[in-house]
Amino acid sequence: MRTTYILLPIFLMVLILPLQGQEEKLTKEEAVKLTLENNFGIVIAKNNVKVAENNKGVLNSGFLPSLTANSGASYDNNDQEATFQDGSVRAIDGAETTRYNASLNLNYTLFDGLGRWYNYKRLKEEYNLSELQARETIETTMLQLFTVYFEVARVTENIGVLKDTYENTENRLKRAEYSFEYGQNNKLDVLNAQVDLVNDSINLMNERQALMNTQRDLNVLLNRDLNVNFKVDTTITFTNTIVLEEFLNEGESNNIRMLQAEKNIMINDYNLKAGKSVLLPTIGLTGSYGWNEGNFPATNFLASSASTGFSAGVNLSWNLFNGGTGITQIKNAKILLDSQETLQQQIKQEIRRDIANAKGNYENRLQIYRLQEQNVSTATNNFERSNERYKLGQITSVELRQAQLNLLNAKTSKNLAKYNAKLAELQLLQLTGQLLNIAL
Repeated sequence: MRTTYILLPIFLMVLILPLQGQEEKLTKEEAVKLTLENNFGIVIAKNNVKVAENNKGVLNSGFLPSLTANSGASYDNNDQEATFQDGSVRAIDGAETTRYNASLNLNYTLFDGLGRWYNYKRLKEEYNLSELQARETIETTMLQLFTVYFEVARVTENIGVLKDTYENTENRLKRAEYSFEYGQNNKLDVLNAQVDLVNDSINLMNERQALMNTQRDLNVLLNRDLNVNFKVDTTITFTNTIVLEEFLNEGESNNIRMLQAEKNIMINDYNLKAGKSVLLPTIGLTGSYGWNEGNFPATNFLASSASTGFSAGVNLSWNLFNGGTGITQIKNAKILLDSQETLQQQIKQEIRRDIANAKGNYENRLQIYRLQEQNVSTATNNFERSNERYKLGQITSVELRQAQLNLLNAKTSKNLAKYNAKLAELQLLQLTGQLLNIAL
């Protein structure tokens, strides 16, 4: 029977050991690099920035002239009868007429009421807004990345805790078997240890499965093979309190939502100014260089003609009244600008609330983590003392198991508190606009 008891935990241990090859070490820096390069959302956001960059270029500004080339040819074949002033008549069957032309035409707007100037400035601000939107996407993705990354780290540390628990239970089972064999205790201690060992094995198996699932979640964010196995860095460092306080002082002005609100106000202001251009005249410059040639039948006064030359002109157009459409657009642009300014005030209030809440959450979670560290120290001391007393027969296996579970819960709670505190810090850094500016 003793052999069976010994083989049982060995069999369970073989069952729950993962059959994995060499695992790579995925550092935080490498995870960030892969995410910035491969994440679908970030790639799309960067493409949007490229489109906005093209739009803000001088080629889309309206400040450059337009140059068009035209050419044409025509052929006419008609039966003609012409009566001249002296009364003579000339009739021609199949009279042929050919005409050819080619020209280069230049058009340039000298002044359009400053409409294109404000549109050009608006396009620049839209580019700046697209950069802020891309930054927001990157910040959100980075927060998602570290949420999953730290979950992998937490589960990894929990597996280490569960392994220690399993080994302690395995040793307890061996002691109980020896004691039972030599008649020092009854079989109840052996049975209790066997049950506890099976439970520890199941907990370890479930945690390892959770680790594999979470690794796949991280591989999705990194946009790489889902079956890549890796280890993560479980080291956590918190931002210096003085540095964090400086971030908080400038948090409102650096917040990504506030920066976007400011850009939207500028864009709407330029839209309003561009809309007012309909109240002013438009002055344009035209020029062309052309060639024309024609060959005519005998009924025409000319047998052929050809001409080449330049032409230029200046035109002025002033839409004095267009049915009120322009005035309506100006009024609506003013309303939209007022709405953006009101929205900015709302965003400012929400940011102040969010930063205050995030700061409170971070401080609370950090304090919980410190308390959990103390709890682990206490639970470790309690388990070691209980283990010695169990060896001396002063406490039962049930009491030892309770001390063991207390230590297990303390360590896993500490792991959870540690990563919760770090995530709360990252959320606070995101709200203050500093998430991408610190070393993690």
